[in-house]
Amino acid sequence: MTPPRQLGLFDPALDVPPPDPALVALAARVPPHVRFGTSSWTFEGWRGIVYRRKYRNQQAFVQESLAEYARHPLFRTVGIDRSYYAPVPADELRRYAEQLPPGFVCVSKVWSEITTRVFPDHPRHGERAGRPNDAFLDPDLFMREVAGPVLEGLGAHAGPLVLEIPQTTGGVAPAVFAREVDAFLRAVPAGLPLAFELRDRRLLVPEYLDTIARHGATHVFNYWSRMPSIREQLQIDGTMAGPVVVVRLMLPPGERYADLRERYAPFDRIAAPQPEMRDDVARVVDLCARRGQDVFVIVNNKAEGSSPLTIEALARRVAR
Repeated sequence: MTPPRQLGLFDPALDVPPPDPALVALAARVPPHVRFGTSSWTFEGWRGIVYRRKYRNQQAFVQESLAEYARHPLFRTVGIDRSYYAPVPADELRRYAEQLPPGFVCVSKVWSEITTRVFPDHPRHGERAGRPNDAFLDPDLFMREVAGPVLEGLGAHAGPLVLEIPQTTGGVAPAVFAREVDAFLRAVPAGLPLAFELRDRRLLVPEYLDTIARHGATHVFNYWSRMPSIREQLQIDGTMAGPVVVVRLMLPPGERYADLRERYAPFDRIAAPQPEMRDDVARVVDLCARRGQDVFVIVNNKAEGSSPLTIEALARRVAR
């Protein structure tokens, strides 16, 4: 098979001007173990911030903009979020890989069918609403529909696979949850870059952390409305275990996703700076430097209003 064409930071074929020299200089000062990226990338409001190329239409923007995104000086990763709602076929992931430069690594969310323990009591789930999910942490389904296509399609661009465990967990005891995670990790091949993101603070207990550490998986430090702050998570023994560290900046405390989406659109400005969040990310970056770990920092627009501009602020905060 012919390998995908690999492009540099500036490629004339993309028909975009060279990157801003100030951002290039800033990127050179970001420690090499830090990978900044956004949670998804197809936002029209980022024109002039990330995107300067003229696209033929909206469909072309959605299909081709990853190539321009990946050449932004500060971006060395991206979050593939659509895979949470349905598996992405290997051939589509291969088209992503063909747009990426060498060394660019993606963070992919795992299909919610595998990470949801109990279906939320919502009409969209039909007869399954409020019922346990028989496919929760099903290793065969995970390998067939998620890990296999990701490894085949993204190849060298495949990075951490994030298993987001929703808050609707049916009141499961933390020790039971830890055993379920252990059974899953025993059944999948060793060495997969797996990262668990909890949305239920009750589950963040030693049994869970010991389990993922024993299997070489990673705990995701998430900035999310109902979880402890990243600073509080850092104070818990075992949260830094794992070959890499993943940070996901999603939603300020007490806020709702839908409310901020409406308030912050089109995501072209910092609407509500979060200085404590930025300080916490700097702490993680510093700890990773001491421990020799790479850190992936994925930023959502709802964290402050515009994830590319949040990344600029974080880059200045951690620059050498």
